[in-house]
Amino acid sequence: MRFLRFCLVGAVGFLLDAGTLYWLLAVTPLGPLPARALSYLLAATGTWLLNRRYTFGDHRNERPLNREWVHYLAVNALGGGLNYLTYALLVLGVPAVRAQPVLGVAAGSALALLFNYFANKRLVFRVA
Repeated sequence: MRFLRFCLVGAVGFLLDAGTLYWLLAVTPLGPLPARALSYLLAATGTWLLNRRYTFGDHRNERPLNREWVHYLAVNALGGGLNYLTYALLVLGVPAVRAQPVLGVAAGSALALLFNYFANKRLVFRVA
């Protein structure tokens, strides 16, 4: 059940990520790579809040919220790097993905899912 909640939160994160990416591409001069870095940061913050409350709500943690957020971002950096690298390689190397960047977002998100679940479960949200 916890993994299912993690996946649902990830789906919300995907919508935040992709929606923000398309918005940034439409209203700013940013290209697809810097826009994705910003959209990922927003999505990661949203998923931290949701995972903290719904997925791992029974976790025990003495860290202040700001330190937990930083810890969450640090632990998820490897998964985020895997996500972003997959996206970048596809956007730069596959014309269909360049035309529809959401495909790269989906591929990167899928690869990072399992890594992020176990890293969060064991390193960020230790369950009571």
